[in-house]
Amino acid sequence: MVSCVYVESEVRQYPRTLQIIKQLKSTPLIEIEHYGEVFNPRAQNFRLQKSNPGLIIARKHKGQVLKTPKSYGIGGYHNYYFSHMLNCLYDCRYCFLQGMYRSAHQLVFVNYEDFAAEISQIATRYDPEPVWFFSGYDCDSLANDPLTRFVEYFVPVFAELGNSWMELRTKSTQVRQLLKLEPCSRVVTAFSFTDQYSHRKLEHGVASIKKRLDAMQALVEAGWPIGLRLDPIIYHSNYQSEFVQLLQQIFSVIDATALHSVSLGAFRLPKDNYKQVHRLYPDEPLFAQNLTLDKDIISYPLTLEQEMISFCEQKLLQWIPPEIYFPCNWHD
Repeated sequence: MVSCVYVESEVRQYPRTLQIIKQLKSTPLIEIEHYGEVFNPRAQNFRLQKSNPGLIIARKHKGQVLKTPKSYGIGGYHNYYFSHMLNCLYDCRYCFLQGMYRSAHQLVFVNYEDFAAEISQIATRYDPEPVWFFSGYDCDSLANDPLTRFVEYFVPVFAELGNSWMELRTKSTQVRQLLKLEPCSRVVTAFSFTDQYSHRKLEHGVASIKKRLDAMQALVEAGWPIGLRLDPIIYHSNYQSEFVQLLQQIFSVIDATALHSVSLGAFRLPKDNYKQVHRLYPDEPLFAQNLTLDKDIISYPLTLEQEMISFCEQKLLQWIPPEIYFPCNWHD
């Protein structure tokens, strides 16, 4: 599962730390003073680490909750994100996280109480206006949940905050803990999908589309709200037929009336992240496509992107009502 566990001395005796270590009892343990000793040094071999990453257990001292980028959200006016983890269990070639950090180790912050306190303060500041908190920005919200017990702690937090919503964004099937809890209408589990061709080529380690749909349906049957994130749309010669097939597969399992929200966006990467990912994977065909720079974002030429989004929107809106659709308009 992980090659080694690094743990900050400050959090060595935290109950949450002890619980993680207990689950990984056969894994080598190294005590450190600060996670930056392992996570931040230059000249780390990201690709090598990605094949056999370690786990770093640490405390986040500041900046637990941050404002989202302008294009990130599903219709709310007040949007924030928080990251109990940095880096992802999966290995998706299009993901900006591959170019975000020098290290591929998975970093978990165990001071959940500090995150919850800041979330509560922000919620109180805007009350009674609704506030959205997104937990899957710098990691997959659920992929490591059996280890981190993130859901077990944070769902009750949001159940008590009358004006706040949390999105769990995931490609995982790790919904067992959610199924053990009382459903909360203000916790939306949003599942990300690409078409089958892109999934096979680019989403290494991610569960099959079928298994993720089964996890979605299990949540629906248990009374949890779910979301659908068709992002990123990857251009290839058969993207139109593949996208139609994806929609048919999704809605053969999921009733559209069960969806809280749906978003859609084309492949895009911040310029600096793109450069780093391209250096890591110079032979990746995805990066050999006709890509352009606009507002420090690398994506498809605008005419091609508009063509892709227009087609996909048209097909998607044959299945869902427009009021639950939120396109990713990063150009705005």
